[in-house]
Amino acid sequence: MSSPTRRGRARAATEQDIRRTARRLLVEQGPDAVTLRAIARELGITAPALYRYYESRDDLVENLRLDVCADLAAELAEDIAVLPDDGMAQLFAICKGFRRWALTHTKEFTLVFASPTGGVGTTAGSALHRLDEPFGRIFLSAAGQVLATHDLVMPPNDVVPPELRDDLTAFQSELLSVLGESGRAIAPEKLDLGLTYLMIQFWARLYGHVTLEVFGNYPIPVSKPDILFEAILTDLARDVGLYSG
Repeated sequence: MSSPTRRGRARAATEQDIRRTARRLLVEQGPDAVTLRAIARELGITAPALYRYYESRDDLVENLRLDVCADLAAELAEDIAVLPDDGMAQLFAICKGFRRWALTHTKEFTLVFASPTGGVGTTAGSALHRLDEPFGRIFLSAAGQVLATHDLVMPPNDVVPPELRDDLTAFQSELLSVLGESGRAIAPEKLDLGLTYLMIQFWARLYGHVTLEVFGNYPIPVSKPDILFEAILTDLARDVGLYSG
């Protein structure tokens, strides 16, 4: 009975070594450096030996992506743990924490949030699209509390482009499920298409600004980027009726 346990421990340790090496290559050289051949060379083993643990490079990268998402969620959870149970305060702390993490973990950000389909990661922004993963859950838990405790300025359903309604309806169902699991259940009638559309726009604007800043692609030189980001958050809050100043 002890032999399989020992083998299991050895396998786990080896998988941990592989992922640790992959993470180091990612941080030091970027997503393109994360190859089975490079990892095998670093570990002093043959590349085919890695196939005992991962079916392909894509399989390994997906596991690495999940590790990065979990670490990001843990960092954000620490940020909000010291805050009062105030959805708005927590949501904007998460936004600020996400930007801080992105600027200090640019290679991980590239892997998780800015790698095209079929490349070294997944579709841009997919960490939020996968709502049941740690980052999606922590973001939506705070957003759910805001929805439950604030009267938001919601666009009417008829302003939602008809071509988007099927996609938003599917996303709406996922949101309700994840919010319920997070303890932030929202009445289905409150989370209508207009509000779902609003949430997508909120994320798109946040993600777009952070991405431009991470890659140095903002259209003008900005000498005080922190002030600009605070202004962006204030505008987002004002647009949804959370701030009237």
